[in-house]
Amino acid sequence: MKNRLADFAHIQTGLFAKPVANGDLVYLQSKHFDEYGQLHAVLHPDLHAKGISEKHLLKDGDVLFAAKGTKNFAAVFENHNEPSVASTSFFVIRPNDNNMLPQFLAWFLNNHTTQTLLKGQAIGTSIPSISKQVLENLEIPVPGIATQRAIVQISKLRNKENALKQKIETLREKQIQALLLEAASQ
Repeated sequence: MKNRLADFAHIQTGLFAKPVANGDLVYLQSKHFDEYGQLHAVLHPDLHAKGISEKHLLKDGDVLFAAKGTKNFAAVFENHNEPSVASTSFFVIRPNDNNMLPQFLAWFLNNHTTQTLLKGQAIGTSIPSISKQVLENLEIPVPGIATQRAIVQISKLRNKENALKQKIETLREKQIQALLLEAASQ
């Protein structure tokens, strides 16, 4: 069964603010994520909490979607991170239904087919942007929780497999280059 994202999640834009040297909250920006949408391990509070509305504070399970630029990705905010707010680079998607795992939603948004669909509806030429309306109307299949968990687990294992393959390839290349250098030195 497919539903529109707006049917089971609240979507709001991130906050526009000016970071400071030392603050109370982390002001999450695209630069805090790697090319795969993974949050960097070390974050420093760089925004004062005074004047920040409670609705902008990120909660465990919020899905951040980078909607501006060419690097679109979704990431799940987890409560072990520093207290944070999202910048305007992101939409904050807060599932309001227990039938949708945030990790499944992030996986779906990061899926190549979904990314292609969203990029095809982006507006703007110099800095493409995916609108809130496009996200709200995005149709999403909602399988049972057990299936969602299985999909997320398989995806994690596949990502680990790819990382290990890359590491093996890098080590193999170093080994071959060392052997070639040794052969050339004889």
